Amino acid sequence: MKCPICGKPAVPDYLPFCSRRCADVDLFRWLTESYAIPVKPDETDEDEPERSDLRSDPRPDPRPDPKDA
Repeated sequence: MKCPICGKPAVPDYLPFCSRRCADVDLFRWLTESYAIPVKPDETDEDEPERSDLRSDPRPDPRPDPKDA
């Protein structure tokens, strides 16, 4: 198996990579959204809320109101 980053032979400690460096390069690419999983436009769900809509109603404060004490 070859390392997907540099093409060198993979080593068991870092499979499927050849080194910690290549594993870190791959992680960095995922974290910075350099990689993307393709989706067809018809696979998106229009009923699904946007991320900004997920917290439109703030959660109530779980702590008791001091005025009620």
